[in-house]
This record gives sequence, C-alpha cells and structure tokens, in this order.
Amino acid sequence: MDNSNVLTALLLTVFAGLATGIGSTIAFIARRTNTKLLTVSLGFSAGVMIYISFVEIFAEAKEGFMEIFGEFRGNLFALTSFFGGILLIALIDRFIPSFENPHEMRSLEELKKRDKDKNHDKLYRMGIFTALVVAIHNFPEGIATFMTAMNDPAMGIAIAIAVAIHNIPEGIAVSVPIFYATGDRKKAFLYSFLSGLAEPVGALLAYLLLMPLLTAGNTEIIFASVMAAVAGIMVFISLDELLPSAEEYGEHHWGIYGLIGGMAVMAVSLLLIG
Repeated sequence: MDNSNVLTALLLTVFAGLATGIGSTIAFIARRTNTKLLTVSLGFSAGVMIYISFVEIFAEAKEGFMEIFGEFRGNLFALTSFFGGILLIALIDRFIPSFENPHEMRSLEELKKRDKDKNHDKLYRMGIFTALVVAIHNFPEGIATFMTAMNDPAMGIAIAIAVAIHNIPEGIAVSVPIFYATGDRKKAFLYSFLSGLAEPVGALLAYLLLMPLLTAGNTEIIFASVMAAVAGIMVFISLDELLPSAEEYGEHHWGIYGLIGGMAVMAVSLLLIG
C-alpha cells in the first residue's frame, strides 16, 4: 500500500468533513439563501457522485470480483456489496427523526425563524443532537471518500469536493440553533466544525481495520467489496438527499442542470486523466 496514497486519502477526507465549518460561517454572514446557487451545487454534487459510482467505482469493483470468482459469482458479489452499502446508509437514515435530520434541508431564513421561537435549553439540545446526527452520517461518508481516494486519488478529489458541497448545509443546520441558544458564534462554529471530524475519524478507522486484511493477501477482494458498497452509499445519498433537497427550493431545472453539469465535468475529467 502506497503511503502517499494513504496520506492523500486522509487529507481529502479531512477537507470534505470540515466543510461543515464553511456552512457555519455562511450562517453567520448571509442574510438570505441563494437558492439557485445552492440548488445547482447540490445537483452538481449528486451528478459527480452518481456518475463516478456507476461508471467508475462499481464497474471496477465488478471487474475485480469477476477476475476472482468468474462472471456469475463475480456479478452476484458485486451486487450484494452495492446493495449492502445502500442498506447501511438507509438504516442510519431511517433511525434519525426527519425534523432534526440535517439531511432534510431547510433554508437559512427558515432555520433562523424557527430557532428564534424556541427556548434556549431546548434549542441548545437540538443543536447538540443535530451535531451528533451529522457526525453519524459523516462516518460512512468518510469511509467512502477515503477508500475512493486510496483506490484512485483523482477520483478521490472529485468525491471529496462533492461530499464537501453536501456538508455545507449540514454545518448551517448545526450552528444556527446553537448560536441562538448561546449567542456565542465561536461555540456554534466549534460544534459545527467538530461534527465534520467524524469523516476523517471514519477514514482512520477504515484504515486501521482494513490494513491488516489488505496485508494478509486479500487486497483484491477487500477493495472490490468496499468499493461496491461505497458506490451504493453515494447513489443513496444522491437520490435520497441531494436531489430532493434541490427540489425543495423550487428550482427544479437548476437542480437538473447542476446534475448534468456534474456528470459532464466528471466525464471530461476522467477522459483527460485517462
């Protein structure tokens, strides 16, 4: 295993996770939500994730399985890992109340109006709970970003950017209630910032758990299994969170433009890199 790839993968995961801090900063300086920009950005992020998942990551995982197990069993193992990744992120999402779920996107104005009307203790608990929820969601995303970057640093950069865009609204969801509960911008920023650390923690745990397996001669099977699951996780995030969130802002066509733009940028980028 190339140590430079490990370091690059960890740094990309840190970058993606700490984008929650960008969301926190936006919450303090922005008066209104730029719905078109946010919609295009969410659509772009979904386009990058979907394109890479199907065209690159799942295809490579399936090819790896087929080389080891043959066509039928290889396809079966690839599909099992892919839907296993979907099941993992779906279960995490299922057990989180939708009202407090930061993946249920709300405008900056809506968050501020809602939080002004709540008492400080309840609001503070809401902010802490939201930070915890973000951390839980970010954990598998950290594994996905890390493993993609380990397998292909160029693809890892694209996924890190897409995940970072996805994390910015989550940073807003964490920081706004804590700020209105405490009046402390630094504390609100800190909790938002810390919630994003779950991604590099997930990456580090993946590295520590998978490293012994990878050095034990199971590299191809482990990578194929994890990468197929990663593809499933990213497809679920795109279809369940990013695209519906773009729709909620009433900018349907801009979301689709962003989606197509994300796919086109990735297609051209991978063509030039290849």
